[in-house]
Amino acid sequence: MAIAVVTGASQGLGRAVALELAERGWSLVLDGRRVDALAEAERAIVARLAPGASLVAVAGDVAEAGHRRDLVRGAQRLGGLDLVVNNAGTLGAAPLPSLVSYPLDALEQTLTTNVVAPLALVQEAVGLLRRSARPAVMNITSDASVEAYERWGGYGLSKAALDHMSAVLAVEEPWLAVWAVDPGDMRTQMHQDAYPGEDISDRPWPEAVAPDLVRLVEARRPSGRYRVSELRPASGVVAGTERS
Repeated sequence: MAIAVVTGASQGLGRAVALELAERGWSLVLDGRRVDALAEAERAIVARLAPGASLVAVAGDVAEAGHRRDLVRGAQRLGGLDLVVNNAGTLGAAPLPSLVSYPLDALEQTLTTNVVAPLALVQEAVGLLRRSARPAVMNITSDASVEAYERWGGYGLSKAALDHMSAVLAVEEPWLAVWAVDPGDMRTQMHQDAYPGEDISDRPWPEAVAPDLVRLVEARRPSGRYRVSELRPASGVVAGTERS
C-alpha cells in the first residue's frame, strides 16, 4: 500500500488532497498547526480511508526540525514513504505590502515556511523515499512565481524559489519524480486573507482541484512544473486558475 506525507492537511487543498488519496487506498501522515482543525480533518479523512489503509496525524509546524522528524517517523511506522506533498505554506505579511515596505522579518519567515521547510522535509525523508518503487515529491506552487503581480512580491518570490528548488532537485535526483504544481485560485482561507472583504465565491473549492493532482501522481508524469489545467481531462473545466 502506498504511503504519503501531506503537510498543511487540516484545511484547504491539503485536506482535499488527503481525502482524495485516502479514498484511493493510500495510507497517510498528515500535519497541521492547529490541533483542533487537524483533529477534525483526521476524523473526516479516517471515515474515507480505503480498507487496509492507515492514518497518522501529527500537529505542529513544518518549519520546525523536530516536527519534520516526527512526520518521517510516522511514515516509518506505517511502513515506508512513496510521496511527499509539500502543501503547507504561508501568504506572508497581510494585507499584502509592496516590496519596498515589506517587513523583512515577515519575508524571512515566508521563505522559511515556503522554501526551506519543503526542502528540509525532503532531506529528512530521502532515506525512506529511496526505498520506494515510485518515489515522488509534489511541491504546491503558484503562478505568482512566474507573473509580476502587484503586492504579491513576498509570496511570489518564495514560490519562485520553490519552483527552482523543484527543478534542480529533479535534475540532481533523477530517480525521484519532482513536480511543482500550480493549482490556481481556490476558495480557501489563504486566498480570502489575500483579498479581505472581497467575494471569492467564484473560485473553485479545493475538492474540485485535488483529483487533478492525484491523477498526476497516478500517471507519474515526468518531473516538471504543471498548471492544474494541464492535468485535467480535456472536457474538464474549473473556473479560477490564476493566483493560488
